[in-house]
Amino acid sequence: MREIPQHTAPRPVLRVMIFAAEPVRRAGLMVIVSNAGHAISDDPDQADVVLADGVLPATDLPAVTLGGNVPTHAGLLPPDASPEQIDAAIRAVATGLVVRTVEASRPAFAAVAEQELNLLTPREVEVLGAISNGLSNKAIARQLGISQHTVKFHVANAASKLGTKSRVRAAVLFVLDEISR
Repeated sequence: MREIPQHTAPRPVLRVMIFAAEPVRRAGLMVIVSNAGHAISDDPDQADVVLADGVLPATDLPAVTLGGNVPTHAGLLPPDASPEQIDAAIRAVATGLVVRTVEASRPAFAAVAEQELNLLTPREVEVLGAISNGLSNKAIARQLGISQHTVKFHVANAASKLGTKSRVRAAVLFVLDEISR
């Protein structure tokens, strides 16, 4: 059987400002951001998102912090986050979403606030983005290198967090949220 080619919309190029105390770490983050298809910006007036390693100076821009613990930042990831996690978090916070990983959001056995339970993970954001581009679960699984079962798991979790039972409705809500930002 011949596979129908999937046409996905091009991912937007975001302008990312990078803060890192160590020049080597900054250079590494610049490579990650560039490889993800984003532009590096040194001007806060021209940047869409800030990526910071540890402490971030005050800014009004949406920020992804690696290893930080500032609850007002839209994105909190562990310092050893993968390039895929960093890219997904940058794209998510640029659309107005809040991103937390289990490690960054709370210590083990801590009480979880109701609001934290409803946050989309970077992988759920990737899956919803792929659905909004018209991909099937099989195509999403192939693109992300995961099983179809895992795709269905992420779709169900994201739909639940968005208050719907439909994968299409979840993707529509995701896209509407991106458009409204």
